[in-house]
Amino acid sequence: MSVGYVRSGSVALVTLDNAPVNAIDLSIRQGLMDVLDIIEAETGLEYVVLTGRGGIFAAGADAREFGADPIPPHLPNIIERMEACKVPWVAAVNGPALGGGCELVLGCHYTIAAPAAKFGLPEVTLGVVPGAGGTQRLPRRVGMSAALELISTGKSISAARAGELGLIHDMAEDPLAKAMALDRHLVDKGRTASALPPPSADETAMDNARSIAEGKFANQVAPQRAIELVALSASIPFEEAMRRERASFIELRNSDQARSLRHLFFAERAAGKMGNWAQEPHAFDTVAVVGGGTMGASIAYALLSAGLQVILLEQDADGIERANSNVKTIIDTSLKQGFIDLHRARACWSRFEVASDYSRAKHATLAIEAAFESMPVKKDIFAALEANLPAEAVLATNTSYLDINEIAASVKDPARVVGLHFFAPAHIMKLLEVVRGDATSPRVLATGFSLAKRLRKVPVLSGVCDGFIGNRILARYREAADTVLLEASTPWEVDEAMVRFGYKMGPYEAQDLSGLDIAYANRRRQDGTRDKNRRYIPIADRMVELGKLGRKSGAGWYRYPVPGHKIEDPIV
Repeated sequence: MSVGYVRSGSVALVTLDNAPVNAIDLSIRQGLMDVLDIIEAETGLEYVVLTGRGGIFAAGADAREFGADPIPPHLPNIIERMEACKVPWVAAVNGPALGGGCELVLGCHYTIAAPAAKFGLPEVTLGVVPGAGGTQRLPRRVGMSAALELISTGKSISAARAGELGLIHDMAEDPLAKAMALDRHLVDKGRTASALPPPSADETAMDNARSIAEGKFANQVAPQRAIELVALSASIPFEEAMRRERASFIELRNSDQARSLRHLFFAERAAGKMGNWAQEPHAFDTVAVVGGGTMGASIAYALLSAGLQVILLEQDADGIERANSNVKTIIDTSLKQGFIDLHRARACWSRFEVASDYSRAKHATLAIEAAFESMPVKKDIFAALEANLPAEAVLATNTSYLDINEIAASVKDPARVVGLHFFAPAHIMKLLEVVRGDATSPRVLATGFSLAKRLRKVPVLSGVCDGFIGNRILARYREAADTVLLEASTPWEVDEAMVRFGYKMGPYEAQDLSGLDIAYANRRRQDGTRDKNRRYIPIADRMVELGKLGRKSGAGWYRYPVPGHKIEDPIV
């Protein structure tokens, strides 16, 4: 059964049991309705405890059901019955309580959570809004400002933060044991969220939420609609606001945006599952990064942010100084923008070292080469890594285009070589291409996927080919942009159009970020094999000949008089 029911004296225990994440599908909803029927017929019950099996409370609705018409019983009706039940409900939250799981919690009278529990309403990330009272109950429980922040961004919070906001009543290492032994008088003091007074209107919080949603979810309907619904909690009766929430949920779940975001969700999840090699990955507490340029520094910071020890290897004193400066810029920017606090910044520095002596990395069990796109350069680096790192260390290359099989053939054991192709900026972009060479071992591939999980990235398995997957797509994207440029647009007009469309940045600003010299070197490598029937646009070649390599040189498609600040360039 998807929902278990056991009575222990005067307390009933209801357990959600739908592995692996206790998704609230039809079987769970029907099971809860059946349990409610049983409870209504019971006598002598003091309260009901609701929990989840397997270290998870409930990770939301089953998104696979969103493509079809809703089938009763519906979650809003279940929560209404829980609130009106003759005995109070206590939530024992043992893990993530997200989406519909969080809405179930909001329907309970009292909540105890484990320290590792998480709470959130991530529906906007799938193109919908909460559909079982989240936009109305959460503001009553935590206030307008906090509810707007959580619902309009879809982010989750810790149990500690939930306690600070008033979303939960208590915390315990074993929330179920504590819930089963609660004093009935304590339970009676709890109130369901719908029984609480409506929140006060907060126009400042509304404006701030709209601005953040526009920046984070450009052109998406659901976040702005969610903000409107949360605002209703302060202005109209609960029942009417609930009807409007449900109508919005039904409307949006069948929209093009929701279908597209669901496709993206399932595609990313499937990509990660391709790394099930039934192999134990190598451990990698210490990672060597070779090259302290824009990409190498960004990779190093991504590793540092994940709590890893990083040794960045450079050629000489000038390279060491440049690498330190590049990493410092990223850390300072992250600190300034509030992504990390001073404690985390200092922790990153404590785990970071830059050296030119490869023997300093003798304890590293993973190395990521991020040097210039030159086969001789990369072969020299791999020879140095092979000579100084442990024999079982994984040797990875961040090459964008070069033949990984040729790189692997330059070391004694090619099975230890893999491609780990990050995308700029590596500490922000979620994609990581794990490139399998002809000789790459399953355990090394498993290590690549394990690293992606540690860095909270989406791994995609690729074979060895020119440009792998992302850059093959990118080549056609840039070709289209260059064609528009050749026909009398400017780089900033093209970039502006793509940003308005929804991209975080346009193709030309993105090239400046990664460096025009990288793609230039690849084009020179392809000169002898390029399809002569395909139009070749040499504007970017001319840019490199003028020394305009992007941010690294202070000028590319744009000029950068101040680091990170771009202006249009009349020379272009």
